[in-house]
Amino acid sequence: MQDIINRFISYVTIDTESDPNSNTTPSTEKQWDLANKLVEELKAMGMQDVTIDENAYIMATLPSNVAHDVPTIGFVAHFDTTPDFTGANVKPQIVENYDGRDIVLNAEQNIILSPDYFEDLLQYKGQTLITTDGTTLLGADDKAGITEIMTAMDYLIKHPEIKHGKIRVGFTPDEEIGRGAHKFDVEKFGAEWAYTMDGSQIGELEYENFNAAGAKITFQGKSVHPGYAKGKMINSMLLANQFISELPINEVPERTTGYEGFFHLHDIHGSIEETVVELIIRDHNKDHFEARKALIQTIADKINTAYEKQFGGPICEAIVKDQYFNMREKVEPVFHIVEIAEKAMKELNITPIIKPIRGGTDGAQLSFKGLPCPNIFAGGHNFHGKYEYVPVESMVKATEVIVKIAELTAQK
Repeated sequence: MQDIINRFISYVTIDTESDPNSNTTPSTEKQWDLANKLVEELKAMGMQDVTIDENAYIMATLPSNVAHDVPTIGFVAHFDTTPDFTGANVKPQIVENYDGRDIVLNAEQNIILSPDYFEDLLQYKGQTLITTDGTTLLGADDKAGITEIMTAMDYLIKHPEIKHGKIRVGFTPDEEIGRGAHKFDVEKFGAEWAYTMDGSQIGELEYENFNAAGAKITFQGKSVHPGYAKGKMINSMLLANQFISELPINEVPERTTGYEGFFHLHDIHGSIEETVVELIIRDHNKDHFEARKALIQTIADKINTAYEKQFGGPICEAIVKDQYFNMREKVEPVFHIVEIAEKAMKELNITPIIKPIRGGTDGAQLSFKGLPCPNIFAGGHNFHGKYEYVPVESMVKATEVIVKIAELTAQK
């Protein structure tokens, strides 16, 4: 267990925050720091065909150790962290034998990780938790997944008595900004299917995710001296507010769960002359997803109709771009790949939690690129913020799941 702790901490203390405003891949130079470290570790442990391309996509091979034909499978994780919260100067704290009480992350700033608010903590009484110090995220999303894949490969190399087929490993940049699979070479990877190690609590097994789109709505205005503005001024910020008020009030992340979709306002900035609103649109149901995108344009058209004469042309522009789609349609035809993961968990006395992802992983895009790719738990909780934590025992179990899947796939 200490090896996993050491490996994980060595990864999370390297800042790999991605940047949605960058046009490069990876989107930040600092992602190369961890990428290059992983390449050296893969080579040192004895993995074969270790490569890193000009965009920092890493691939490596663990050769088969059986004589019969076995499908080539893969395991994938991403090494960037979200730009939603700082990942610089991460200082992990280790809580041994967690007692079920409040955890003081930062006494000076009175930042408390409490089971009264985060009930999942109580599942891990008696276990070892790794938390933040309250000033950064932790980076278990998805450095826990990387830790588990690396540890599993190292274990299989050191235990050749465990029979397995050819295994491919892939680590990607920029997943957190929706680009993790954009330049992933599925043909080069050469696996029949793969698993992303990018889920949350122990037991999660997911093959459904949101259909996803992003919307950027730009409102124009006319600035006039407020003392003489009657009938002349058009305040673009108020138009933006009008637009937002037209969206369904209860269809937001904080009021939805399960298969329920939502609109999420994540950025707004502007002035009288121009305001930009950015939303993400999410829904598991394809028809509902299309209806959500259509609603954005309907509201924009309504505002344009109301103000076009006064403004002298369109005053609102809505640009909606698809981001990824529900992997279910690509995984269901090869559902045995989910059943193998489920069986692996059960043999390890882990209760599978099969449920839809309220988000997306590289696996969603990879599935549509020809690599069916369900998602398996990596163990972390409260991603993208200062309350993030991961139980070490969950990372150990995820590592065991990888090994067991490799073993089950190789059975005749």
